[in-house]
Amino acid sequence: MPSADPSVPPVPHRRTRALVAVVVALAVVAAVGAWSLRDRVTGDGGRAEPADAAAVAAAGGGRDCAGRPVRATREVRGMWITTVNNIDWPSRRGLPAEAARAEFRGWLDLAVRRNHNAVFVHVRPSGDALWPSAYAPWSEWLTGRRDGRDPGWDPMEFMVAEAHARNLEFHAWFNPYRGGQPATVGGPGPRLDQLAPTHPLRRHRDWVVTYPSADRPGSRLYFNPGIPEARKFVEDAMLEAVQRYDVDGVHFDDFFYPYPEAGQDFPDDAAFARYGRGFADRHAWRRDNVNTLVREMSERIKAMKPWVKFGISPFGIWRNERTDPAGSPTAGLQSYDDIYADTRLWVRRQWLDYVVPQLYWHIGFGKADYAKLLPWWAATVRGTRVQLYIGQADYRVGERGAWRDPAELDRQLALNRRYGVSGSVHFSARQVRADKLGAVSRYSRAHYAAPALPPTMAQLPVAPPPAPAITGARRPDTGGVALTWRGDAAVSFAVYRVEGGVARLVGTTRGGDWVDPAAPAGQPLTYCVAGLDRSGNQGPLSAPAPVA
Repeated sequence: MPSADPSVPPVPHRRTRALVAVVVALAVVAAVGAWSLRDRVTGDGGRAEPADAAAVAAAGGGRDCAGRPVRATREVRGMWITTVNNIDWPSRRGLPAEAARAEFRGWLDLAVRRNHNAVFVHVRPSGDALWPSAYAPWSEWLTGRRDGRDPGWDPMEFMVAEAHARNLEFHAWFNPYRGGQPATVGGPGPRLDQLAPTHPLRRHRDWVVTYPSADRPGSRLYFNPGIPEARKFVEDAMLEAVQRYDVDGVHFDDFFYPYPEAGQDFPDDAAFARYGRGFADRHAWRRDNVNTLVREMSERIKAMKPWVKFGISPFGIWRNERTDPAGSPTAGLQSYDDIYADTRLWVRRQWLDYVVPQLYWHIGFGKADYAKLLPWWAATVRGTRVQLYIGQADYRVGERGAWRDPAELDRQLALNRRYGVSGSVHFSARQVRADKLGAVSRYSRAHYAAPALPPTMAQLPVAPPPAPAITGARRPDTGGVALTWRGDAAVSFAVYRVEGGVARLVGTTRGGDWVDPAAPAGQPLTYCVAGLDRSGNQGPLSAPAPVA
Protein backbone atom coordinates (compact mmCIF):
# COMPACT_ATOMS: atom_id res chain seq x y z
CA MET A 1 0.00 0.00 0.00
CA PRO A 2 2.54 2.56 0.93
CA SER A 3 4.39 4.11 -1.91
CA ALA A 4 7.34 6.35 -1.94
CA ASP A 5 8.12 9.28 -4.16
CA PRO A 6 5.37 9.25 -6.77
CA SER A 7 7.95 9.48 -9.51
CA VAL A 8 8.81 5.85 -8.81
CA PRO A 9 6.48 2.88 -8.48
CA PRO A 10 5.25 2.27 -4.97
CA VAL A 11 6.06 -1.01 -3.35
CA PRO A 12 3.14 -3.11 -4.48
CA HIS A 13 2.34 -4.31 -1.05
CA ARG A 14 -0.53 -2.07 -0.75
CA ARG A 15 -2.66 -4.16 1.51
CA THR A 16 0.12 -6.57 1.83
CA ARG A 17 2.19 -3.57 2.00
CA ALA A 18 2.13 -2.83 5.62
CA LEU A 19 5.02 -4.37 7.40
CA VAL A 20 6.99 -5.21 4.34
CA ALA A 21 5.92 -1.99 2.73
CA VAL A 22 6.75 0.02 5.77
CA VAL A 23 10.30 -1.27 5.80
CA VAL A 24 10.74 -0.64 2.12
CA ALA A 25 8.89 2.62 2.32
CA LEU A 26 11.23 3.98 4.94
CA ALA A 27 14.19 3.27 2.71
CA VAL A 28 12.53 4.63 -0.39
CA VAL A 29 11.11 7.63 1.36
CA ALA A 30 14.55 8.58 2.56
CA ALA A 31 15.63 8.75 -1.04
CA VAL A 32 12.55 9.89 -2.84
CA GLY A 33 9.48 10.66 -0.94
CA ALA A 34 5.97 9.41 -0.33
CA TRP A 35 4.14 6.12 -0.39
CA SER A 36 0.69 5.12 -1.55
CA LEU A 37 -1.87 3.27 0.50
CA ARG A 38 -5.56 3.19 0.86
CA ASP A 39 -8.15 5.85 0.92
CA ARG A 40 -10.25 7.40 3.61
CA VAL A 41 -13.68 8.89 3.14
CA THR A 42 -16.05 11.16 5.01
CA GLY A 43 -19.52 12.53 4.74
CA ASP A 44 -23.05 11.97 3.57
CA GLY A 45 -23.43 13.29 0.06
CA GLY A 46 -20.37 15.40 0.57
CA ARG A 47 -21.09 16.53 4.12
CA ALA A 48 -19.39 15.00 7.08
CA GLU A 49 -21.50 17.15 9.39
CA PRO A 50 -24.82 17.46 7.55
CA ALA A 51 -26.87 20.58 7.96
CA ASP A 52 -29.88 20.21 10.24
CA ALA A 53 -32.36 19.97 7.40
CA ALA A 54 -30.37 17.26 5.63
CA ALA A 55 -29.84 15.37 8.86
CA VAL A 56 -33.51 15.49 9.73
CA ALA A 57 -34.46 14.11 6.33
CA ALA A 58 -31.86 11.37 6.60
CA ALA A 59 -32.94 10.48 10.10
CA GLY A 60 -36.61 9.86 9.58
CA GLY A 61 -38.45 11.73 6.88
CA GLY A 62 -38.49 15.04 8.71
CA ARG A 63 -39.56 13.72 12.12
CA ASP A 64 -37.90 15.03 15.24
CA CYS A 65 -37.15 13.75 18.73
CA ALA A 66 -39.21 15.53 21.40
CA GLY A 67 -39.43 18.57 19.14
CA ARG A 68 -35.68 18.71 18.44
CA PRO A 69 -34.11 18.06 15.05
CA VAL A 70 -31.85 15.02 14.89
CA ARG A 71 -28.22 15.25 13.88
CA ALA A 72 -25.95 12.41 12.77
CA THR A 73 -22.65 12.50 10.95
CA ARG A 74 -22.74 10.32 7.83
CA GLU A 75 -19.29 9.11 6.80
CA VAL A 76 -17.28 5.94 6.41
CA ARG A 77 -14.61 5.46 9.05
CA GLY A 78 -12.57 2.35 8.59
CA MET A 79 -9.20 0.66 8.72
CA TRP A 80 -7.54 -2.00 6.62
CA ILE A 81 -6.85 -5.26 8.43
CA THR A 82 -4.02 -6.82 6.44
CA THR A 83 -3.28 -10.54 6.46
CA VAL A 84 -0.44 -10.88 3.94
CA ASN A 85 2.93 -11.18 5.66
CA ASN A 86 0.93 -11.15 8.92
CA ILE A 87 1.04 -7.35 8.87
CA ASP A 88 -2.01 -6.98 11.11
CA TRP A 89 -3.74 -10.32 11.59
CA PRO A 90 -3.03 -13.04 12.51
CA SER A 91 0.08 -11.86 14.33
CA ARG A 92 1.96 -14.93 13.11
CA ARG A 93 1.44 -17.84 10.76
CA GLY A 94 -0.11 -20.94 12.26
CA LEU A 95 -1.56 -19.16 15.29
CA PRO A 96 -3.98 -21.48 17.13
CA ALA A 97 -7.60 -20.88 16.20
CA GLU A 98 -8.73 -19.50 19.54
CA ALA A 99 -5.77 -17.11 19.73
CA ALA A 100 -6.47 -15.94 16.16
CA ARG A 101 -10.12 -15.35 17.02
CA ALA A 102 -9.19 -13.42 20.14
CA GLU A 103 -6.80 -11.24 18.16
CA PHE A 104 -9.44 -10.46 15.57
CA ARG A 105 -11.95 -9.51 18.24
CA GLY A 106 -9.30 -7.15 19.57
CA TRP A 107 -9.05 -5.37 16.21
CA LEU A 108 -12.81 -4.98 16.05
CA ASP A 109 -12.92 -3.66 19.60
CA LEU A 110 -10.28 -1.12 18.61
CA ALA A 111 -12.49 -0.02 15.70
CA VAL A 112 -15.40 0.46 18.08
CA ARG A 113 -13.28 2.47 20.55
CA ARG A 114 -12.20 4.76 17.72
CA ASN A 115 -15.81 5.20 16.55
CA HIS A 116 -15.18 3.45 13.24
CA ASN A 117 -18.09 1.88 11.39
CA ALA A 118 -16.34 -0.37 8.86
CA VAL A 119 -13.43 -2.77 8.51
CA PHE A 120 -11.70 -3.75 5.26
CA VAL A 121 -10.31 -7.24 5.76
CA HIS A 122 -7.75 -8.98 3.53
CA VAL A 123 -9.41 -12.29 2.66
CA ARG A 124 -7.66 -13.13 -0.65
CA PRO A 125 -4.14 -11.74 -0.29
CA SER A 126 -2.31 -13.88 -2.87
CA GLY A 127 -4.38 -16.34 -4.84
CA ASP A 128 -5.45 -17.97 -1.58
CA ALA A 129 -8.48 -17.75 0.70
CA LEU A 130 -9.50 -17.23 4.30
CA TRP A 131 -12.58 -19.38 3.79
CA PRO A 132 -13.07 -22.99 2.64
CA SER A 133 -12.92 -22.35 -1.10
CA ALA A 134 -13.42 -24.54 -4.13
CA TYR A 135 -11.22 -22.12 -6.09
CA ALA A 136 -8.22 -21.42 -3.87
CA PRO A 137 -6.11 -23.07 -1.17
CA TRP A 138 -6.14 -21.95 2.44
CA SER A 139 -3.92 -18.93 3.08
CA GLU A 140 -0.51 -19.72 4.51
CA TRP A 141 -0.71 -16.48 6.51
CA LEU A 142 -3.45 -18.16 8.53
CA THR A 143 -2.38 -21.80 8.60
CA GLY A 144 1.39 -21.41 8.51
CA ARG A 145 1.58 -23.99 5.72
CA ARG A 146 1.54 -24.00 1.93
CA ASP A 147 -0.04 -27.40 1.60
CA GLY A 148 -3.63 -26.09 1.69
CA ARG A 149 -4.46 -27.98 4.88
CA ASP A 150 -7.85 -27.05 6.40
CA PRO A 151 -7.38 -25.16 9.70
CA GLY A 152 -10.58 -26.66 11.08
CA TRP A 153 -12.65 -23.48 11.29
CA ASP A 154 -14.17 -20.86 8.98
CA PRO A 155 -12.50 -17.46 9.52
CA MET A 156 -14.84 -15.62 7.12
CA GLU A 157 -17.96 -16.81 8.87
CA PHE A 158 -16.46 -15.84 12.22
CA MET A 159 -15.14 -12.45 11.08
CA VAL A 160 -18.37 -11.32 9.42
CA ALA A 161 -20.44 -12.37 12.44
CA GLU A 162 -18.14 -10.61 14.91
CA ALA A 163 -18.05 -7.43 12.82
CA HIS A 164 -21.82 -7.33 12.54
CA ALA A 165 -22.23 -7.99 16.26
CA ARG A 166 -20.44 -4.64 16.74
CA ASN A 167 -22.42 -3.02 13.90
CA LEU A 168 -19.31 -2.67 11.73
CA GLU A 169 -19.60 -3.09 7.98
CA PHE A 170 -17.43 -5.92 6.67
CA HIS A 171 -15.74 -5.20 3.35
CA ALA A 172 -14.00 -8.29 1.95
CA TRP A 173 -10.69 -7.16 0.44
CA PHE A 174 -9.37 -9.21 -2.49
CA ASN A 175 -6.19 -9.10 -4.56
CA PRO A 176 -7.52 -10.50 -7.84
CA TYR A 177 -4.43 -11.55 -9.79
CA ARG A 178 -1.71 -12.29 -7.28
CA GLY A 179 -0.96 -15.99 -7.33
CA GLY A 180 1.97 -16.60 -5.02
CA GLN A 181 4.42 -14.80 -2.77
CA PRO A 182 8.20 -14.86 -3.24
CA ALA A 183 9.43 -18.25 -2.14
CA THR A 184 12.03 -17.03 0.32
CA VAL A 185 13.49 -13.70 1.32
CA GLY A 186 16.46 -13.26 -0.99
CA GLY A 187 15.49 -16.36 -2.92
CA PRO A 188 15.18 -16.67 -6.67
CA GLY A 189 11.41 -16.53 -6.64
CA PRO A 190 8.38 -18.78 -6.28
CA ARG A 191 8.08 -22.16 -7.93
CA LEU A 192 4.86 -23.86 -8.86
CA ASP A 193 5.85 -26.90 -6.81
CA GLN A 194 5.97 -24.69 -3.71
CA LEU A 195 2.28 -23.88 -4.08
CA ALA A 196 -0.43 -25.99 -2.48
CA PRO A 197 -1.25 -29.12 -4.50
CA THR A 198 -4.74 -27.74 -5.12
CA HIS A 199 -3.55 -24.30 -6.23
CA PRO A 200 -5.20 -23.43 -9.56
CA LEU A 201 -1.93 -22.21 -11.09
CA ARG A 202 -0.53 -25.74 -10.79
CA ARG A 203 -3.46 -27.03 -12.83
CA HIS A 204 -3.42 -24.15 -15.33
CA ARG A 205 0.23 -23.46 -15.99
CA ASP A 206 -0.63 -21.50 -19.09
CA TRP A 207 -2.21 -18.87 -16.80
CA VAL A 208 1.03 -18.23 -14.91
CA VAL A 209 3.16 -15.11 -15.24
CA THR A 210 6.27 -14.53 -13.13
CA TYR A 211 7.38 -10.98 -12.41
CA PRO A 212 9.88 -9.41 -9.98
CA SER A 213 8.52 -8.37 -6.61
CA ALA A 214 9.05 -4.75 -5.57
CA ASP A 215 8.30 -5.24 -1.90
CA ARG A 216 10.44 -8.35 -1.31
CA PRO A 217 13.50 -9.93 -2.90
CA GLY A 218 12.56 -12.53 -5.46
CA SER A 219 9.64 -12.74 -7.85
CA ARG A 220 5.90 -13.23 -7.62
CA LEU A 221 3.42 -15.40 -9.48
CA TYR A 222 0.39 -13.85 -11.18
CA PHE A 223 -2.72 -15.01 -12.94
CA ASN A 224 -2.39 -13.56 -16.44
CA PRO A 225 -5.00 -10.76 -16.75
CA GLY A 226 -4.89 -11.12 -20.55
CA ILE A 227 -6.36 -14.65 -20.60
CA PRO A 228 -10.19 -14.53 -20.47
CA GLU A 229 -10.46 -17.94 -18.80
CA ALA A 230 -8.08 -16.86 -16.04
CA ARG A 231 -10.03 -13.65 -15.50
CA LYS A 232 -13.33 -15.56 -15.28
CA PHE A 233 -11.81 -17.99 -12.79
CA VAL A 234 -10.52 -15.15 -10.60
CA GLU A 235 -13.95 -13.50 -10.67
CA ASP A 236 -15.65 -16.77 -9.74
CA ALA A 237 -13.23 -17.26 -6.85
CA MET A 238 -14.08 -13.87 -5.36
CA LEU A 239 -17.81 -14.15 -6.01
CA GLU A 240 -17.85 -17.48 -4.14
CA ALA A 241 -17.23 -15.48 -0.95
CA VAL A 242 -19.92 -12.93 -1.87
CA GLN A 243 -22.44 -15.70 -2.41
CA ARG A 244 -21.62 -17.63 0.76
CA TYR A 245 -21.13 -14.83 3.30
CA ASP A 246 -23.06 -11.78 4.42
CA VAL A 247 -20.39 -9.28 3.37
CA ASP A 248 -21.28 -5.61 3.05
CA GLY A 249 -18.71 -4.79 0.39
CA VAL A 250 -16.23 -6.15 -2.13
CA HIS A 251 -12.96 -4.23 -2.04
CA PHE A 252 -9.88 -4.19 -4.29
CA ASP A 253 -6.68 -2.26 -3.87
CA ASP A 254 -4.41 -1.28 -6.76
CA PHE A 255 -2.90 -4.67 -7.59
CA PHE A 256 -3.94 -5.58 -11.11
CA TYR A 257 -0.87 -5.51 -13.33
CA PRO A 258 2.20 -5.19 -11.09
CA TYR A 259 4.05 -1.95 -10.55
CA PRO A 260 6.83 -1.74 -13.16
CA GLU A 261 10.38 -2.71 -12.35
CA ALA A 262 13.23 -1.05 -14.25
CA GLY A 263 14.17 -2.96 -17.36
CA GLN A 264 11.37 -5.50 -16.91
CA ASP A 265 8.24 -5.85 -19.00
CA PHE A 266 5.31 -8.01 -18.00
CA PRO A 267 5.86 -11.21 -20.05
CA ASP A 268 2.50 -11.59 -21.76
CA ASP A 269 3.59 -11.91 -25.41
CA ALA A 270 1.70 -15.14 -26.02
CA ALA A 271 -1.53 -13.84 -24.48
CA PHE A 272 -1.34 -10.62 -26.50
CA ALA A 273 -0.73 -12.54 -29.70
CA ARG A 274 -3.77 -14.72 -29.05
CA TYR A 275 -6.23 -12.29 -27.43
CA GLY A 276 -4.99 -8.85 -28.41
CA ARG A 277 -6.65 -8.66 -31.82
CA GLY A 278 -8.14 -5.26 -32.40
CA PHE A 279 -5.56 -3.55 -30.20
CA ALA A 280 -2.58 -2.13 -32.05
CA ASP A 281 -1.16 -1.04 -28.72
CA ARG A 282 -0.42 -3.54 -25.97
CA HIS A 283 -0.87 -0.90 -23.28
CA ALA A 284 -4.44 -0.21 -24.41
CA TRP A 285 -5.11 -3.97 -24.41
CA ARG A 286 -3.83 -4.31 -20.85
CA ARG A 287 -6.01 -1.39 -19.73
CA ASP A 288 -8.98 -3.03 -21.41
CA ASN A 289 -8.26 -6.27 -19.56
CA VAL A 290 -8.40 -4.46 -16.22
CA ASN A 291 -11.45 -2.45 -17.26
CA THR A 292 -13.22 -5.68 -18.19
CA LEU A 293 -12.50 -7.21 -14.79
CA VAL A 294 -13.83 -4.13 -12.98
CA ARG A 295 -16.95 -3.87 -15.15
CA GLU A 296 -17.77 -7.57 -14.96
CA MET A 297 -17.28 -7.70 -11.20
CA SER A 298 -19.55 -4.69 -10.79
CA GLU A 299 -22.26 -6.32 -12.90
CA ARG A 300 -21.95 -9.74 -11.32
CA ILE A 301 -21.95 -8.47 -7.72
CA LYS A 302 -25.12 -6.45 -8.30
CA ALA A 303 -26.80 -9.37 -10.08
CA MET A 304 -25.97 -11.65 -7.16
CA LYS A 305 -26.58 -9.31 -4.21
CA PRO A 306 -27.68 -5.79 -5.20
CA TRP A 307 -27.00 -4.41 -1.73
CA VAL A 308 -23.29 -5.34 -1.66
CA LYS A 309 -21.06 -2.31 -2.28
CA PHE A 310 -18.15 -2.48 -4.72
CA GLY A 311 -15.15 -0.24 -4.20
CA ILE A 312 -11.53 0.09 -5.25
CA SER A 313 -8.61 1.82 -3.54
CA PRO A 314 -6.28 2.91 -6.34
CA PHE A 315 -2.90 4.58 -6.38
CA GLY A 316 -3.50 8.28 -5.77
CA ILE A 317 -2.44 9.55 -9.20
CA TRP A 318 -4.43 8.75 -12.35
CA ARG A 319 -2.31 10.84 -14.74
CA ASN A 320 -0.20 13.96 -14.39
CA GLU A 321 -1.53 17.08 -16.06
CA ARG A 322 1.72 17.47 -17.98
CA THR A 323 0.79 14.17 -19.70
CA ASP A 324 -2.96 14.76 -19.90
CA PRO A 325 -4.78 18.09 -19.33
CA ALA A 326 -7.43 16.12 -17.42
CA GLY A 327 -4.81 14.86 -14.97
CA SER A 328 -3.82 16.13 -11.55
CA PRO A 329 -1.15 18.77 -10.74
CA THR A 330 1.36 16.08 -9.85
CA ALA A 331 4.63 14.65 -11.13
CA GLY A 332 4.56 11.00 -10.12
CA LEU A 333 3.86 7.48 -11.27
CA GLN A 334 0.70 7.36 -13.37
CA SER A 335 -1.64 4.45 -12.71
CA TYR A 336 -3.20 4.80 -16.18
CA ASP A 337 0.14 4.37 -17.94
CA ASP A 338 2.24 2.35 -15.51
CA ILE A 339 -0.14 -0.21 -14.00
CA TYR A 340 -2.94 0.01 -16.59
CA ALA A 341 -5.56 1.15 -14.08
CA ASP A 342 -7.92 3.71 -15.66
CA THR A 343 -9.42 4.74 -12.35
CA ARG A 344 -11.05 7.87 -13.77
CA LEU A 345 -12.95 5.75 -16.30
CA TRP A 346 -14.25 3.45 -13.56
CA VAL A 347 -15.68 6.43 -11.73
CA ARG A 348 -17.15 8.08 -14.84
CA ARG A 349 -18.79 4.81 -15.93
CA GLN A 350 -20.03 4.36 -12.35
CA TRP A 351 -18.87 0.77 -12.15
CA LEU A 352 -17.94 1.49 -8.53
CA ASP A 353 -20.01 2.45 -5.53
CA TYR A 354 -17.02 4.08 -3.87
CA VAL A 355 -13.42 4.91 -4.67
CA VAL A 356 -10.68 5.20 -2.03
CA PRO A 357 -7.60 6.81 -3.58
CA GLN A 358 -4.43 6.21 -1.61
CA LEU A 359 -3.34 9.75 -0.82
CA TYR A 360 -0.29 8.83 1.20
CA TRP A 361 1.56 12.12 0.76
CA HIS A 362 1.68 15.12 3.03
CA ILE A 363 0.17 18.53 2.47
CA GLY A 364 2.72 20.53 0.50
CA PHE A 365 4.68 17.58 -0.94
CA GLY A 366 6.07 18.85 -4.22
CA LYS A 367 5.42 15.90 -6.51
CA ALA A 368 2.06 14.91 -5.08
CA ASP A 369 0.55 17.53 -2.79
CA TYR A 370 -2.33 16.15 -0.73
CA ALA A 371 -4.00 19.58 -0.87
CA LYS A 372 -3.94 19.49 -4.69
CA LEU A 373 -4.80 15.84 -5.25
CA LEU A 374 -7.81 15.96 -2.95
CA PRO A 375 -9.74 18.56 -4.99
CA TRP A 376 -8.87 16.66 -8.19
CA TRP A 377 -10.51 13.52 -6.81
CA ALA A 378 -13.47 15.49 -5.47
CA ALA A 379 -14.00 16.94 -8.95
CA THR A 380 -13.64 13.47 -10.51
CA VAL A 381 -16.53 11.97 -8.54
CA ARG A 382 -18.73 15.09 -8.85
CA GLY A 383 -21.87 14.36 -10.83
CA THR A 384 -21.57 10.58 -10.36
CA ARG A 385 -23.05 8.23 -7.76
CA VAL A 386 -19.55 7.15 -6.74
CA GLN A 387 -18.64 8.15 -3.20
CA LEU A 388 -15.17 9.41 -2.41
CA TYR A 389 -13.29 8.05 0.58
CA ILE A 390 -9.64 8.79 1.20
CA GLY A 391 -6.95 6.27 2.12
CA GLN A 392 -5.01 7.84 5.03
CA ALA A 393 -1.34 7.10 5.64
CA ASP A 394 -1.29 6.41 9.36
CA TYR A 395 1.75 4.19 8.72
CA ARG A 396 3.84 7.23 7.74
CA VAL A 397 3.46 9.06 11.05
CA GLY A 398 6.88 9.57 12.60
CA GLU A 399 8.81 9.58 9.33
CA ARG A 400 11.18 12.45 8.70
CA GLY A 401 9.83 15.80 7.57
CA ALA A 402 6.16 16.69 7.66
CA TRP A 403 5.22 13.31 9.14
CA ARG A 404 7.05 14.17 12.36
CA ASP A 405 4.15 16.53 13.06
CA PRO A 406 1.33 14.61 14.79
CA ALA A 407 -1.16 17.14 13.38
CA GLU A 408 -0.60 16.16 9.71
CA LEU A 409 -3.43 13.61 9.57
CA ASP A 410 -5.67 15.91 11.60
CA ARG A 411 -5.17 18.62 8.96
CA GLN A 412 -5.84 16.15 6.17
CA LEU A 413 -9.14 15.04 7.69
CA ALA A 414 -10.15 18.68 8.13
CA LEU A 415 -9.37 19.25 4.45
CA ASN A 416 -11.44 16.19 3.52
CA ARG A 417 -14.40 17.73 5.28
CA ARG A 418 -14.00 20.98 3.38
CA TYR A 419 -14.16 19.10 0.08
CA GLY A 420 -17.17 16.97 1.01
CA VAL A 421 -15.33 13.68 1.18
CA SER A 422 -17.57 10.84 2.33
CA GLY A 423 -15.14 9.04 4.61
CA SER A 424 -11.66 7.69 5.30
CA VAL A 425 -9.91 4.35 5.55
CA HIS A 426 -6.70 4.16 7.58
CA PHE A 427 -3.69 2.03 6.76
CA SER A 428 -3.47 -0.03 8.70
CA ALA A 429 -4.98 -1.49 11.87
CA ARG A 430 -1.56 -1.92 13.47
CA GLN A 431 -0.82 1.78 13.00
CA VAL A 432 -4.20 2.84 14.36
CA ARG A 433 -3.44 0.83 17.48
CA ALA A 434 0.15 2.10 17.75
CA ASP A 435 -1.00 5.75 17.79
CA LYS A 436 2.50 7.05 17.02
CA LEU A 437 3.14 10.54 18.39
CA GLY A 438 -0.47 10.53 19.59
CA ALA A 439 -1.56 11.33 16.02
CA VAL A 440 -4.48 8.87 16.03
CA SER A 441 -5.77 10.18 19.34
CA ARG A 442 -5.46 13.71 18.02
CA TYR A 443 -7.48 13.23 14.84
CA SER A 444 -9.95 10.97 16.66
CA ARG A 445 -10.74 13.71 19.18
CA ALA A 446 -11.17 16.27 16.43
CA HIS A 447 -13.09 14.17 13.88
CA TYR A 448 -14.31 10.89 15.40
CA ALA A 449 -15.42 11.97 18.86
CA ALA A 450 -18.99 10.77 18.26
CA PRO A 451 -20.31 7.79 16.30
CA ALA A 452 -21.26 8.10 12.64
CA LEU A 453 -23.65 6.33 10.28
CA PRO A 454 -22.38 5.12 6.90
CA PRO A 455 -23.48 7.35 4.02
CA THR A 456 -26.46 6.09 2.07
CA MET A 457 -26.14 5.18 -1.60
CA ALA A 458 -29.04 5.95 -3.90
CA GLN A 459 -28.15 3.04 -6.20
CA LEU A 460 -28.58 0.41 -3.45
CA PRO A 461 -31.92 -1.15 -2.43
CA VAL A 462 -34.04 1.05 -0.14
CA ALA A 463 -36.30 -0.41 2.56
CA PRO A 464 -36.35 1.85 5.65
CA PRO A 465 -37.99 -0.01 8.53
CA PRO A 466 -40.92 1.22 10.63
CA ALA A 467 -40.35 3.14 13.84
CA PRO A 468 -39.18 1.03 16.81
CA ALA A 469 -41.07 1.12 20.11
CA ILE A 470 -38.93 1.84 23.17
CA THR A 471 -39.93 -0.58 25.94
CA GLY A 472 -37.58 0.51 28.69
CA ALA A 473 -35.38 3.44 29.68
CA ARG A 474 -33.70 3.40 33.08
CA ARG A 475 -30.55 4.21 35.00
CA PRO A 476 -28.94 0.95 36.17
CA ASP A 477 -26.83 0.80 39.32
CA THR A 478 -23.72 0.45 37.16
CA GLY A 479 -24.31 3.92 35.71
CA GLY A 480 -25.38 5.33 32.37
CA VAL A 481 -28.79 4.76 30.81
CA ALA A 482 -30.07 1.37 29.61
CA LEU A 483 -32.56 1.31 26.74
CA THR A 484 -34.59 -1.54 25.29
CA TRP A 485 -36.94 -1.53 22.29
CA ARG A 486 -38.85 -3.60 19.79
CA GLY A 487 -38.20 -3.11 16.10
CA ASP A 488 -39.25 -5.03 13.01
CA ALA A 489 -37.33 -5.39 9.74
CA ALA A 490 -34.41 -3.25 10.87
CA VAL A 491 -30.85 -4.44 10.27
CA SER A 492 -29.41 -1.95 12.77
CA PHE A 493 -30.51 0.89 15.02
CA ALA A 494 -29.42 4.47 15.69
CA VAL A 495 -29.85 5.92 19.18
CA TYR A 496 -30.31 9.67 19.65
CA ARG A 497 -30.09 11.70 22.87
CA VAL A 498 -31.49 15.20 23.22
CA GLU A 499 -28.77 17.73 23.98
CA GLY A 500 -30.01 21.28 24.15
CA GLY A 501 -31.66 22.19 20.87
CA VAL A 502 -30.83 19.01 18.95
CA ALA A 503 -30.96 15.24 19.30
CA ARG A 504 -27.50 13.83 18.54
CA LEU A 505 -26.49 10.34 17.52
CA VAL A 506 -24.90 8.70 20.55
CA GLY A 507 -24.80 5.04 19.57
CA THR A 508 -25.56 2.33 17.01
CA THR A 509 -26.26 -1.36 17.49
CA ARG A 510 -27.72 -4.44 15.83
CA GLY A 511 -29.61 -5.57 18.90
CA GLY A 512 -32.74 -4.42 20.69
CA ASP A 513 -30.95 -2.95 23.67
CA TRP A 514 -28.14 -0.50 24.30
CA VAL A 515 -26.44 1.21 27.24
CA ASP A 516 -25.36 4.84 27.04
CA PRO A 517 -22.29 4.88 29.30
CA ALA A 518 -21.75 8.62 28.76
CA ALA A 519 -25.22 9.68 29.84
CA PRO A 520 -24.94 12.75 32.11
CA ALA A 521 -25.91 11.97 35.70
CA GLY A 522 -28.35 14.00 37.74
CA GLN A 523 -30.38 15.51 34.94
CA PRO A 524 -33.44 14.41 32.97
CA LEU A 525 -32.69 13.02 29.50
CA THR A 526 -34.68 12.08 26.42
CA TYR A 527 -33.91 9.38 23.85
CA CYS A 528 -35.26 8.29 20.48
CA VAL A 529 -34.37 5.23 18.40
CA ALA A 530 -34.62 4.67 14.65
CA GLY A 531 -34.13 1.54 12.56
CA LEU A 532 -31.97 1.33 9.44
CA ASP A 533 -32.04 -1.05 6.48
CA ARG A 534 -28.89 -2.79 5.28
CA SER A 535 -28.15 0.09 2.91
CA GLY A 536 -28.12 2.56 5.81
CA ASN A 537 -31.47 4.18 5.02
CA GLN A 538 -33.13 5.29 8.24
CA GLY A 539 -36.80 4.87 9.05
CA PRO A 540 -38.94 7.10 11.29
CA LEU A 541 -37.93 7.79 14.87
CA SER A 542 -39.55 6.13 17.86
CA ALA A 543 -41.63 8.09 20.29
CA PRO A 544 -39.32 9.90 22.74
CA ALA A 545 -38.41 8.11 25.96
CA PRO A 546 -37.70 10.32 28.99
CA VAL A 547 -35.27 9.27 31.73
CA ALA A 548 -35.31 11.01 35.08
